[in-house]
Amino acid sequence: MAGKKVFIVYGHQSSGSFSAAAKDAAVEVFGTKGYTTEISDLYAMKFKASATAEDITGEVKNADHFCYAEETKLAWEAGKLSADITEEQRKLTEADLIIFQFPMYWFSFPAIMKGWIDRVLTLGFAYSQEKRYSQGIFKDKKAMLSFTTGSHESMFSANGINGDMNVTLWPLQNGILHYCGFQVLAPQIFWAPSHVPSEVRGTMLEGWRKRLQGLLEEKPLSFTPLDCFDREKGFQLKPDVCEKHATEEFGLTVGIHLGKPLPPNNQMKAGV
Repeated sequence: MAGKKVFIVYGHQSSGSFSAAAKDAAVEVFGTKGYTTEISDLYAMKFKASATAEDITGEVKNADHFCYAEETKLAWEAGKLSADITEEQRKLTEADLIIFQFPMYWFSFPAIMKGWIDRVLTLGFAYSQEKRYSQGIFKDKKAMLSFTTGSHESMFSANGINGDMNVTLWPLQNGILHYCGFQVLAPQIFWAPSHVPSEVRGTMLEGWRKRLQGLLEEKPLSFTPLDCFDREKGFQLKPDVCEKHATEEFGLTVGIHLGKPLPPNNQMKAGV
């Protein structure tokens, strides 16, 4: 596995944060394994979060009715995307594994990281109508979320006030990472590090370092393959797939649940 390349998209304002410590731990462990690690420190880079016509060099096709997806696709094909986007796309293209390291804000990414996703994962480069989900452009790459929460794990349970973390993760992991074809590794969740003793934070980091040793060999999370859906019928599950799972206790995934109970830890553990 030596020679592998890891790209960390890092989104925290403070070098003294737990997110920074998690990022630094990854760099350290990957270095001992002979991996090359590249980091985009979004706040230090002052990365522009808003997706605008400024992301295109030169004239756009339709300035009166500007469509970001279509215009950036044309710009990508013509080599006219802004330099900051092109550089991030290079890092992603060269990587075997992409880690998003961040503090969870409002049940999602910080705005600057969501802006990275909006601007870097452009139509054509990261996805197309023909190439998405299990047939996506990045199907040979792995990606994962590594993040801190402000609430304890119990609050993100099926009975907790924040709701099931699996449900929170579905639009991030399925709607972004899996949509672009990535093999999605189980998330690394650091539960409320700012609300626990320092020795507990140390244990969290040690667990992360241990996981990092074999991270690239891990089995990815399971998602329903694209060929299970009927394109001619609005991408609905094919009748034979529905029939096959009719007697199963749980749905296929958190999002594609067939009206059944959600499969336990579907977005948090592989093979569950």
